[in-house]
Amino acid sequence: MNRQMTEAELLAGFDKALNEGHIFVCYQPKMNHTTGRMIGAEALMRWNDPEFGLQFPSDFIPVLEKNDLIYLADLHVFEDVCKFQKKVLSDDISSVPISFNMSRHDIVHDDYIDRLEEIRSKYDIPVKLLHVEITESSAIGGMDLVTKVLDKLHVLGYKVEMDDFGSGYSSLNVLKDLDVDVIKLDMRFLSGDIGGRGGTIISSIVQMTKWLNTPVVAEGVETIEQADYMKSIGCSYIQGYLYSKPISSDEFIEKLRLIDHEPAAPAMDLIATMDAGLFWDPNSLETLIFNNYVGGAAIFRYQNGKIDILRINQKYMKEIGMNMTEKEVLCSDPMSTLDEDNRKVFEDTLERAIDTCDEQTCETWRNVCSKICGEDRICVRSDIRMIGKADNEYIFYTMVRNITTEKKRFALVEDSERKFRMASEQANVYAWEYIFATKQMRPCFRCMRDLGVPPVVFNYPKPMFENGIFPLDYEEMYYDMLKQLENGKESAEAIIPLTVGRIPFHVRYTTEFDENGKPLKAYGSATLVVDNEKTE
Repeated sequence: MNRQMTEAELLAGFDKALNEGHIFVCYQPKMNHTTGRMIGAEALMRWNDPEFGLQFPSDFIPVLEKNDLIYLADLHVFEDVCKFQKKVLSDDISSVPISFNMSRHDIVHDDYIDRLEEIRSKYDIPVKLLHVEITESSAIGGMDLVTKVLDKLHVLGYKVEMDDFGSGYSSLNVLKDLDVDVIKLDMRFLSGDIGGRGGTIISSIVQMTKWLNTPVVAEGVETIEQADYMKSIGCSYIQGYLYSKPISSDEFIEKLRLIDHEPAAPAMDLIATMDAGLFWDPNSLETLIFNNYVGGAAIFRYQNGKIDILRINQKYMKEIGMNMTEKEVLCSDPMSTLDEDNRKVFEDTLERAIDTCDEQTCETWRNVCSKICGEDRICVRSDIRMIGKADNEYIFYTMVRNITTEKKRFALVEDSERKFRMASEQANVYAWEYIFATKQMRPCFRCMRDLGVPPVVFNYPKPMFENGIFPLDYEEMYYDMLKQLENGKESAEAIIPLTVGRIPFHVRYTTEFDENGKPLKAYGSATLVVDNEKTE
C-alpha cells in the first residue's frame, strides 16, 4: 500500500531514487481537438518508491524545492526526455515536441541552461523537439532574471511555454513583459459552469492572445463539454484526461505510432462574448480587456423599447461607426436604424437574453447614416448578454461584427450551390468527402438514396468493397490512389466499374490541405461514363 513519505525519508531516498529510476517521467499528449492530431506532449515527474509506493508530486516537489534539490530532479527529467527522443528518432518514429518544466529554483543556478545544453548535445536532440515550460509564478519577484533566461533560451532555439497562465496575481503584466511562444491556460477557471465568469475570462484571454499571434493550450481538460467550449472560443489545443492521462514512455510511443501529428500554429478563430460586473471601474481587468483585447463591443441600456448606448470601444466604431465620432454613436438610437422586421428580430433576441440569462445571437440589417459616408445598409451580427437589471430597465453587453460582405458572398455561393444541386439531380453524379485522419467517408444524399450508403462510412473504403459497391479487383488500385492523396497529391482520377452491374464511372478526387499544408480531406465524385468517354 502507498504511504506518504516524510520529509526525512524523501531526502534520505533522493539519490537512490535518481540513480535507480524511482524518479521517472510520464508523458501527457497535447492534442488538436479540431483535427484529432497530436501537437506535442508534456513530461511530468513521478516518484514510485519500492517500499512506500507512488508519491504525489504535490508532496515531494515542495520538499525538493525547499532543500534545493529540485534542479537535480529537473535535470534528471530533462535527460530522460532526451533519452526518449533519441530512442524515438533511432527507431525512425515520427516524434512531437516534448515540454519539460523549469522553475525559478532551477534558474537561480547560473549554470542551469549550460547543463541543459550539455545533456541535449550529448544525445544530439534537435532543439525543435524540446520545449521549456515556465510557470507564471516564476516571474514574480524575479522578472529581470526570468527575462534574461528566456532571451538565452530563445537564442539557443528553444520554444518557451508559459504554464498555469491565469493562476497568478498579475497575469497580464507577466504576459506583457515575458516573450513566451505558447500560453497554457489554467482550466480551473472552468471548474464551475462552462460559460460562467471563469469562462468569460478565458474567452477574453484567448481573444487577447490572437493579437499576440501566440498559440494557446488549455490544460486540465477533462470533459467533451470543456473541449468543445474551448474550441468554440478559438482554442483547439488541449491537454488533459479527456484524451489521455499521463502515461509511460512505452505507452506514449504507441500513441506516437497510432496518432497523426501536426505542428502547433496560432489559432485564429472565433471572437466570443464575455460577461462582466466591473466594466465601470477604469482600473479593473474587465475594463482593460474591454478596451484592448476584444472585438467591437458596447454596453447599452434597454427600457420600454428604447436603447441608450452607454459605452463603446474603438473596435465597435470600426465595425459599424461609418466614420462617425464617438459622441455621434453614443447619442444615436440603434432602434431607428432597423426596419419593422429587423427590429422585431433584435427585440426578440433581447427578450431571450432576459429570459435565459444567457448569451443570445442575432443578425440584423441596419440603415446607417453618417455625415461623411452618407447612408448604407449593413448586416450586423450581435452577441448579446444581460449583465444587470432593475425593474423594467436592463443593461446588456454586446459584441458586434459587420458581416455585410460575408452575407453577400454567402448569398452568391448559396445561389451557385442551388443551381449545382438542380443540375446534379439531372446528371448521374455522386459526391462524398473523405477525412484522412479518421478514415471516415460522408456521402451525398444520392449515394444514400441510390446505393444504400450510410450517413457515415467508417474505415473507408473497406466496407464499400465488402458490400459490392466497389469491385474487389480494383481494391489495390483504389487504396493506392487514396495513399497518394494522403501523401500530398492534389488530385487523382480513374475510371472504375461500380456496383454489382460493373457500371463504369469516372472517379475524381481533389485534396483539401490544412493551415500547415498537410492533407486534411479529399472530395470525391463519381460521374457516369458516357459513350464518347469510353471511346477515349
